[in-house]
Amino acid sequence: MTTVISVTNQKGGVGKTTTAVNLAYFLAKSGKSTLLVDFDPQGNASSGLGIDKQALQQTMSEVIMGRTTLDQVVVGTEYQNLWVAPTTPQLANTEVELAQAEQRFARLRLALESLSIEYDFIIIDSPPSLSLLTVNGLIAAQYVLLPVQAEFYALEGLGQLLETMKLVRRASNPTLELLGVLPTMVDSRTTLSSQVVAEIHKHFPGKVFNSVIPRNIRLAEAPSHGLPIGVYDRFSKGSRAYKSLAKEVMERVQ
Repeated sequence: MTTVISVTNQKGGVGKTTTAVNLAYFLAKSGKSTLLVDFDPQGNASSGLGIDKQALQQTMSEVIMGRTTLDQVVVGTEYQNLWVAPTTPQLANTEVELAQAEQRFARLRLALESLSIEYDFIIIDSPPSLSLLTVNGLIAAQYVLLPVQAEFYALEGLGQLLETMKLVRRASNPTLELLGVLPTMVDSRTTLSSQVVAEIHKHFPGKVFNSVIPRNIRLAEAPSHGLPIGVYDRFSKGSRAYKSLAKEVMERVQ
């Protein structure tokens, strides 16, 4: 059975796309067939896996508007067991068009249900906003993975996201649950990071991953080379952290 996880946080710059890309990579490396759905109009998950966005004929924009099927958009990567459904900034314009469409909240779920190949994991990289696209991601998923940056304003606005999750549960997706909260950009040398991580544990008892993503220069460099951290520098702290996260995710969904 396919496990669908939406990596979601309405704040930008919290390591959301980095988490989606590297979690997908390490799940695939563990032998799990994995599809990464780039559902953020910035398209950074696509370029982070080396996809040339200029060369794409069809993307998630066409899928979400029903002009093509998801099968037609999925492309292979150079990594075994890992596929990506790419996107471009055109998706932002499509969202305006989508606002007038029928079943506008369930378009992504319907697209995933139409897949002819069954993947072990589908990871959705949602936009950094509480938009129509983000709600589509929540309705399509079984689980939400919530990256939270270890900084002062980290928990601000999360109440709104959790409220949106409750609304989605009541209206469309009763089985949606929070898979876990992932502390990101943690600098273990600072008291602030430790305090914020402690605060995250207080707000989400029993839901915080043991894996913590460090503030790591190699992790920041990897996307500019179009490589997951496990390829760019597999011995880095960032690589070890995401490998550990993938293991935890597999344990939690089982």
